[in-house]
This record gives sequence, C-alpha cells and structure tokens, in this order.
Amino acid sequence: MRRSHREDKLARLYDTQILPIWSQRFGRPLLRDLELPPRAMVLDVGCGTGYPSLELLKRMDEHGRIIAIDPSPAMLDQAREKAGALAGKRIFFRSEAPLPKLSFADDVYDVVISNAALQEFEDPEPAILEFARVTREFGQVAVTLPLAGTFSEFFDIFREVLTKRDRPDGIDRLDAYLARFPPIEQAQAWFEDAGLSDVHVEFQEYSLLFKSSREFFFAPLIEFGPLNAWKAIAGKGQEMQDVFWDCKKAIDTNFSGSSFAVTVIAGYLRGTKTASEAARRLPDDVDGGNTEEVGPVLEDEESDDEVL
Repeated sequence: MRRSHREDKLARLYDTQILPIWSQRFGRPLLRDLELPPRAMVLDVGCGTGYPSLELLKRMDEHGRIIAIDPSPAMLDQAREKAGALAGKRIFFRSEAPLPKLSFADDVYDVVISNAALQEFEDPEPAILEFARVTREFGQVAVTLPLAGTFSEFFDIFREVLTKRDRPDGIDRLDAYLARFPPIEQAQAWFEDAGLSDVHVEFQEYSLLFKSSREFFFAPLIEFGPLNAWKAIAGKGQEMQDVFWDCKKAIDTNFSGSSFAVTVIAGYLRGTKTASEAARRLPDDVDGGNTEEVGPVLEDEESDDEVL
C-alpha cells in the first residue's frame, strides 16, 4: 500500500513536535523500573519512531533482541534511521498492527511493552489480552496510556456544543470514543482479566498550554493524532464544520486573555504473567484461532511494506 503525504509529514514532525510532550512523558516510568532478564526478547507494540525501544536497547545485554512493530512504514523508516547499524541485528522493525491478532505464537517474549498507543484502538482490552498471550511465563507486560480525564477541557466544550445543536448521535459517538480513556481501576481490571498478576499502577497529571483554538487544533499532536476521530464524531460536511466552528468560538471566548490548558493523565501499568495464565487459554486460543503460530521473525522489513 502506498503511504500518504500525511504519514510522511507526521514521521518528520514526530520527534520534534510530539515525542517531547507526549510519548516521552508517558514512557519515563516504563523505562525507569522495567526489569530485563539476560538474553531478553522484547516486543514493542506501536513503536513509532523508536521510542522507547532504542532507549531500552541500551540497557540490554548483547544477546538481547527487540521486535518493534507499528502500522506506519513512514514511522518505521525514521526508527530504522535512528537505529543505524543495530537495525536488523539487535532490533527488528515490522509493519504490523496488533489487532485482531498478533502474528506471534503463545509464550514468546520476556517483555511486551506499548507506550501511549492503546488509545488508537476502539477497545484497548483485546490488545491487552494479546500482549499477555505472547508473553512467556513470569514475563512482564508494561503499557502506558492516557486515562479518563485526558483532554477533559476540550471534551466538555465538545459535549456542550453537541448538546446545544441537539446532536444526540454525536454525543453517543463521543461517549463511545471516551471509552478509550479508562479510569485507572478499569485499566488495572483489564490486566487482571488477562491473567496478569502483581499489577503495578501509577499515573501522572500534567497540562498542555495553547494560545488559541487555532494553535490547539493545528498542533501536530492533535492534527495528526485524534483530530480525524473527533471530526467523525461531529458528523460530515457542513454539519461537522459547524460543530468545530462553535468549539473554536467557545475556546477563544472562554479562554480569552489566557492559555487554553488541557489536562493529560498519563497512566502506567505493569503486570507479570503467572504460571496459571501460561497454562490457561481462552477457547478460541486452543487451536491458535487466526494466529499464525510462529516465533519472532528476526528480520527487518523494508520500508514499503503494506500497512496491515
């Protein structure tokens, strides 16, 4: 599949405009206390341009290996460039999405990580189940994700505009979208339901400041992140344009003379796959379901791979 100009532009902007205010803020606790055994096999789901995989690689012994997957070939190209000679030798990049199934056998990896990528899925819970499935007995699953309350200032305005415009369909879509941002207790329950034990949870709250509605909507974090999903919530054509025009006016009116501050609540969860979970399989996993029963393929795919 030919990649778009939008993908290339996002990959160019990511490290300078998005990584410092988003992915690095989320990934710090993950890097701080993640335990790596000798000869560790690590899977990074949603690796983007290589953070935190490349940082993690510095802490691994020379026999450790990382498989880093992402659905964007453009992002993977940036990651390969940063990895340099290590790409295809100690870290292997693949164009792949984690749902509906990861293309790896059960019980393969010592550590599975995913940094600030779960909100891209309509329902993050099946992804957690997949992470647990491919993790070895006593291996670790560690993820970061935005929690309930993230961008609440904008979502409050969005809901108010949809309500004033008598758009119950839009409100229903907004409520479904917000399910991607769980309370910390729900995220912990996802881990426990996946058979992960000793679940450690923590979160950090911080704010992002924007001078105006224009700066907010055209910030790369928003424009190349959730903006398209927000537009779909609002509707199509003129209907969508009218909703966003009202949102713009509300932001600029309510925050005139001050910055538009939006809250980010960055959650971090880490759990261990127990012996009982290693032996337990859901019914559709007994025969492997649709999962290709293979171990990690240690090859670095070319940058023009089709996005799965």
